[in-house]
Amino acid sequence: MTEVRPRLSKKEAKQLQQLLENEHFSLLYKGSVHGYTVASFHAKCDVQGPSLVVAYNNSGFVFGGYSSRGFSSSNQHIKDEKAFLFSLNKGETQDRPLKIPVKNADQAVNDMNDQGPNFGTGSLCFLINGADATTTQNNNYCEFDLAEFHGNDTALVECEVYRVEGIGNILESPWRKLTWTPEERSNLMEFIRNYKTCLNPVSQVRILMIGPVGAGKSSFFNSVNSVFRGHVTCQAIAGSDSTSVTKKYRTYALKDGKAGKLLPIILCDSMGLEEKTGAGLEVEDVPKLLQGHVPDRYTFNAAASIQPDFPGYLMSPSLKDKVHCVVFVIDACKVSILSANLVEKLRRLRTTVNQCDVPNVLLLTKVDELCPIVAEDICEVYRSRAVQKQVHTASAHLGIPVSNILPIKSYSSSLELDYDSDILILHAVQQMLRYADNYFDNISFASND
Repeated sequence: MTEVRPRLSKKEAKQLQQLLENEHFSLLYKGSVHGYTVASFHAKCDVQGPSLVVAYNNSGFVFGGYSSRGFSSSNQHIKDEKAFLFSLNKGETQDRPLKIPVKNADQAVNDMNDQGPNFGTGSLCFLINGADATTTQNNNYCEFDLAEFHGNDTALVECEVYRVEGIGNILESPWRKLTWTPEERSNLMEFIRNYKTCLNPVSQVRILMIGPVGAGKSSFFNSVNSVFRGHVTCQAIAGSDSTSVTKKYRTYALKDGKAGKLLPIILCDSMGLEEKTGAGLEVEDVPKLLQGHVPDRYTFNAAASIQPDFPGYLMSPSLKDKVHCVVFVIDACKVSILSANLVEKLRRLRTTVNQCDVPNVLLLTKVDELCPIVAEDICEVYRSRAVQKQVHTASAHLGIPVSNILPIKSYSSSLELDYDSDILILHAVQQMLRYADNYFDNISFASND
């Protein structure tokens, strides 16, 4: 395959580095090679982190825009206080690039799946009508002189998008320490195999997974199952859709190998959360799940809450039937763009879980899609500024302590196991079991009072 070379010259790159204070640009998209289409742009540039759009016109101007949030086809306005437009003003004759900040950070980028890069809600747009052209206008979001910006020439000879990388994306030391060795993987597996609750009647911890549609609940079960089976499995139905793929309440026991003994953990998969009322898992149904009233394979009905008269309803569940730990599951790439309605629903859910005295953690999935550096080496997950930022954003959104937030990479596309990914998955399970211990401790203390 022929190497795709950037048009950006070393001098032009150096000028842009003055604005960004980063050391490296990685070419993602080149219009003349990949096609001047919106689909090609999103296929190459979505979920790539901080991104720089660079356009070249017939008049010799080099201009474009920068988004520290990148693009993700979220169909929302993206708030980005660091976004700006730039022009190198025929870069060979100007040493100082022109930098134009976006005036309204709340609508810095219009991140639509049917549009190309769109800065400041129409201030600067690319790939208009699927062509190698751009439009610009002064509005409430950006103000600039069109002649100075691009010489009033909107016909492009090239359009490129770069991922912005540099030392600023990696912390000097990890914010959470984890040992990445085969021995650590073995130790974590042994911990899980040998785990026992402090209450004899309960031999398996029930962990309920709750999260928005497409967050990766089913994929997490498949990943844990894969680690102990020794190969990638897909027992739980997983996928991506606008509505929940999971329609039934499933309780998955795990085995230590194909013919091995049962592990001391049951992962319970629920229907996905949706933004609107009357769709997806409803907050009112969660207490019945927590209290153990709902049997395996119960079919959810978003239009009606769970009632005691349905077949199989457990009127008097025992301690082993109840949920001992709740795991909220959220896509790391979508933490910052969750709708207000969904955030409010998640907060209500956490309040409900806390009122039922069930410990809870947050699983932050797809961190490899959030950060290209982590995609290349999962061991960098706790040195990634992007991951750290999303962890703190999730903590602020949902009120969950940072110590309760666990980033992972599931086996959603891989065909072979990776020991480092295994360690991250197993560490998450270990923490869930430790939090479940708190549940049992509280029961023991209460019974002794």
